Amino acid sequence: MTAIARGFLAFVLLNHFVPLAVRGETLPKSVLVIEEADANRGPYYTTMFSALRARLYASNRPLSLYIENLDLPFFEGPEYEETLEQFLARKYRDRPIDVVITIGQGALRRAIDWRSQIWSGAAIVFADVTDDAIEARNLPAYVTGRTIKLRLEDMVEAAHAIVPGLEQVVIVGAPFDSQAAIAFKRFANEIPAISPNVKVADLTGLPIAELSKRVSALPEKSAILYTPIYSDGNGAQLLPAEAVTRLAETANRPIIANVETYIDRGAVGGYMLSPAITGDEAAGLALQILDGVQPSQIPVAVGNSLRPVFNWTGLQRWGVDESSLPPGSEIRNRPSPIWRQYPAQTAIVFAVVLLQSLFIVALLYEHRRRRRAELEVRARSNELAHVNRRATAGELSASIAHEVNQPLGAILANTEVCEMLIKKPDLDVQLIEEVLGDIKSENYRASEVIVRLQRLMRRAEPQKEDIELNELVKDVLKFVAGQAGAHEIDLGEELSAEPLRVHADPIQLQQVVMNLILNAIDAICEAASSSVRRVVVRTRQMGSDVAEIAVFDTGPGIAADRRMRMFEPFFTTKPQGMGMGLSIARTIIQAHGGAIRAESRDGGGAVFRVQLPLDDVEGRKNQRTR
Repeated sequence: MTAIARGFLAFVLLNHFVPLAVRGETLPKSVLVIEEADANRGPYYTTMFSALRARLYASNRPLSLYIENLDLPFFEGPEYEETLEQFLARKYRDRPIDVVITIGQGALRRAIDWRSQIWSGAAIVFADVTDDAIEARNLPAYVTGRTIKLRLEDMVEAAHAIVPGLEQVVIVGAPFDSQAAIAFKRFANEIPAISPNVKVADLTGLPIAELSKRVSALPEKSAILYTPIYSDGNGAQLLPAEAVTRLAETANRPIIANVETYIDRGAVGGYMLSPAITGDEAAGLALQILDGVQPSQIPVAVGNSLRPVFNWTGLQRWGVDESSLPPGSEIRNRPSPIWRQYPAQTAIVFAVVLLQSLFIVALLYEHRRRRRAELEVRARSNELAHVNRRATAGELSASIAHEVNQPLGAILANTEVCEMLIKKPDLDVQLIEEVLGDIKSENYRASEVIVRLQRLMRRAEPQKEDIELNELVKDVLKFVAGQAGAHEIDLGEELSAEPLRVHADPIQLQQVVMNLILNAIDAICEAASSSVRRVVVRTRQMGSDVAEIAVFDTGPGIAADRRMRMFEPFFTTKPQGMGMGLSIARTIIQAHGGAIRAESRDGGGAVFRVQLPLDDVEGRKNQRTR
């Protein structure tokens, strides 16, 4: 064998046989947990062991953890105990144990009895043992732990908080003398102390079927005090958690319990033992001992595992006011606010809502700003329209004068005739009446011209009303007749046989039609060589809900490049024009929900078409009614 091979073999043997302590490494520790009931037989022991194991492994130290279930609630007697002792002695013959953690009073007693034979030198930490059981015996120096304090009067106090004006408590469970825990055995001794204040009905030991019937018909001012049930009364085993669930299905009064794991199985609450706290406290004491603290240096004390705990669902079912509960009570199963259940999703929703809110505020601000701007633009448009009407009136001054002079001239002539008739010796009364009638008619005609002019010149906010388009066109044609006659242009009308009613401002609509007719007259005047000088205004109904006013002329037509721009503000082809007439006309028509367009006619000339929605009288009536 070479020197290298001999060296490698020596290294392997050294590392295999030399103890860890010689090499300076920490030796692994061993902890044995002895439970008097199987951890798989109910949530109470399962929860306790889970908390114990979590605390031990959280220390991050080399540790071996073992667990043994004695199953004492269902198996007992000297022969069974002897069998257990022999089995455990053989099982742990070569497994040294540093700390034994016992769960329950039965496990503690047997661990002390078997220590010298099986776990010699091990410290013992107990949990889930009542304080009166510890006070009844002298503990060896190698034993320490935390006790629990279960009292019947605590259950009665919780019952008073749940049932205002409590008159009766009903105790259910296994017979007191067969209970595994000494605390429940001694509940029988506490009954006389509570009897003066409340009536006590002892239903312990009844089969579960009979018990379910009895608790379904209890008086109103009653509460049920639950102690563990291990059998259905007919030989079948039951877990205490299963038994309380079966009772809760039929019970007509609240169930008070003292084990936390019953909360989700029908119990409304009470002074509850927390198995998680019990397991955590036991593991904490074991870790102290593994760190070198002697058990005798850790005094036995009452643990913190008993506290008032209540089920929110049960409180709601029985209408319990939370202010009546003992101070410091914990409410379980209370619906968490949605932001606690779904924090990430809630944050996203909140951010979205916030952004939406900011966006809406920005939109409202923008809407208000635009609305203010629209109102300002509308006001300026109305002013421009008024200026346009005044300018149009200036263009029509000759026509207006002609319209007024005709009736005034007729009035003057008829007046002279009346003077001649009056001077005759034989008065012709009938003829005089006819002449006076003519004077009255011509006066009315002149007055109408003035009224129409006043309406056209009126400066006021737009006021929509029901208008008949044919009548409106006729009035406008009377205004511009003089202007057309002065330029030797024939005015024609082709009006719809059916009335066309729209809801619009009459002054603005007159202004639009008048502008279109005057533009048509100007266009014909530009085409001096045109043999036909004619402007025609046509009205008609299109479909079921649109009325159209079309103005035709025999002018030069509209060039394509001008047609695209002619409704733009300040665009004009007239030397003296402002370029606002057609722009104002489009603004007015669009404000009325209509449309305006220009086209060139085949064979020459142009046509301007104005389309407006017909008046839905019934619809507006229904809207006002709503």
